[in-house]
Amino acid sequence: MTKLTAANYWRMFQAENPQLSADYQAYQTWSFGNSAAMADELLALVLSGEKRATASLYQLYRWTNEPLPQVGDHSIIQDGAQTPSCIIETTAVTVVPFAQVTPEHARLEGEGDLSLEYWREVHWQYFSHEAAAAHHHFGEDDLVVCEEFKVVYR
Repeated sequence: MTKLTAANYWRMFQAENPQLSADYQAYQTWSFGNSAAMADELLALVLSGEKRATASLYQLYRWTNEPLPQVGDHSIIQDGAQTPSCIIETTAVTVVPFAQVTPEHARLEGEGDLSLEYWREVHWQYFSHEAAAAHHHFGEDDLVVCEEFKVVYR
């Protein structure tokens, strides 16, 4: 059996969404988290509708020379085995210092007990690890990209 590729998944999405021109290929492909298990766990929250937001370290975009997400962007979300599982569309993007992430954003991320305290604890660890890999010390004033999204295809 041939593994479903992101390009084929995108073509399936386009076939069901004729408002997207055939040459519209603006999408990124990625997984949530930093492990296969985390990708599967967070994807399950997305597919259930519990997770409608994510956050990323602003500096990561600079370090990887990637553009910041924009409203209207599409992303193919993969599971832990790197198989396309859904397509999301970005509906809002804000950039704020870590210390100013809101309780509402933490709730929209759909993780743990949905509290800001839980969000801060797990994201502090996650962002600190990402920053350390780039020889950067993560702090409360470091910027975070808060992205809201909706599932548009699965």
